[in-house]
Amino acid sequence: MLPTEALDRAAGMLRVLAHPHRLRIVEILLEGRHSVGELAQMLQLAPNAVSQHLNQMKAFGILTSERDGRTVYYRVIDPNAMTLIACIRKHCQ
Repeated sequence: MLPTEALDRAAGMLRVLAHPHRLRIVEILLEGRHSVGELAQMLQLAPNAVSQHLNQMKAFGILTSERDGRTVYYRVIDPNAMTLIACIRKHCQ
């Protein structure tokens, strides 16, 4: 049986990613880093909505950000995110 801590972490990650836009953002960021503006354009969402999604995922430790001049880029740092997206592709297509 899995330890309670592992189950708590899994449930937290599933709660954070339980939104179609956040799943799409992770899917995009697994391909490489992107700025809020780039993601907003790809998703056809307002930049402030994208920022809110990114902040939730960053707070949970799924993403990180890095500044390059005036632009902030985001990328996935949790390797479990790739596994989760692969599982979704396998079972939900």
